[in-house]
Amino acid sequence: MINLPESDGTLTPYQPNVSPREFTALRAPFKKRSVLATAHVVGDPLAANEPFGPPVGPPPEQRLDWDATLAFRRHLWNHGYTVAEALDTAHRGMGLDWPGAAELIRRSGAEARAVGGRLAAAITTDQLDPFAEHTLKDIVTAFEQQLEVTEAAGAQPIIMCSPQLAAVARGADDYAEVYGNLLSQSSLPAVIHWILPEWIPQHAGYFGHQDTDAAYEALIALVEANRDKVDGVKLAPLTVERQIELRRRLPEGIRFYTSDTDRYPELILGDDQGFSDALSPVFDPVAPLAAQALRALDDGDTAAARTLLDETLQLNRHVFAGPLRSTLFFKTGLVFLGWLAGHADHFRMVWGEQSARSVPHLATAYRLADALGLFPDPPLAERRMKTYLATCGIEH
Repeated sequence: MINLPESDGTLTPYQPNVSPREFTALRAPFKKRSVLATAHVVGDPLAANEPFGPPVGPPPEQRLDWDATLAFRRHLWNHGYTVAEALDTAHRGMGLDWPGAAELIRRSGAEARAVGGRLAAAITTDQLDPFAEHTLKDIVTAFEQQLEVTEAAGAQPIIMCSPQLAAVARGADDYAEVYGNLLSQSSLPAVIHWILPEWIPQHAGYFGHQDTDAAYEALIALVEANRDKVDGVKLAPLTVERQIELRRRLPEGIRFYTSDTDRYPELILGDDQGFSDALSPVFDPVAPLAAQALRALDDGDTAAARTLLDETLQLNRHVFAGPLRSTLFFKTGLVFLGWLAGHADHFRMVWGEQSARSVPHLATAYRLADALGLFPDPPLAERRMKTYLATCGIEH
């Protein structure tokens, strides 16, 4: 028995699971959907991972707990996922700069080759000084430098937006030139990843237009001109209805990747006019269960797939809950659950984010994950939960 804190300041007794749920790990890729799972990283407890500041102290290769970070990627590969590396789930731009991201891509690439895993990796222009003026040539060079690292790692490129490109591009033709040049150099079809200005104001006017629909038409034209080099596109934030509308406008054979954290089952399962693939952090905390759902979908059992995916909703809605300022720290829940599940020996994070979510929030995440049977060793998870509560002044 364990007493879990609630948001109202009370303690509620909870009886943890006695045995884990049985999951079959299959490394083979999913057949019906392309699923790119973004993965959390674990901070080195001896590194100077200071809250909300630039990377300081040791060089990038010493800022992460590499054993725990790579072990979690093996966990995802063992269940059939493609790991999407060096995005915000891995603290890109939030404690992990380009040198750190490049090291992460290199090490994940080596690990992927060793175990037969599939890897995708994000490229952008974040090695450039955000406060300096840059030319279009500077931006092209920065993109190419990052593509070179991704290519060497054997990873599929995920082309992120460049705030520097948005600042200097004169119109859609500049975007077509930069992206077309980059795509022509990629040995693997890329994912074009577009975060709208609702989340990142510096992306206003991306693809040459302030209006989203006009910009999307410019993106479609870019895709058509480089069709054999584009795997798919991802846009966020968008309502479910808007995602469905936009995916129907894509050229045939081009995937629409969702990162939705609230209604992803209906987008992944789709309708009689299509479905979404996924490039998302929602698989991180529920990897075995979501993989079971995707295998059911591969077998043609849509009803079972929906039931299993729906089971994951409550936990993910909790982990990603809150206004934008809070949801920036969804990684805290991911690393915490990974520690409880035994994927790491400690709960330390880049940027000091182990304190970015409340004790009741993390206690609820434990209870929801335990109720789903997601912990391979429930007694270990219970002991670690009690240890965490004790350090927070809640004794048992």
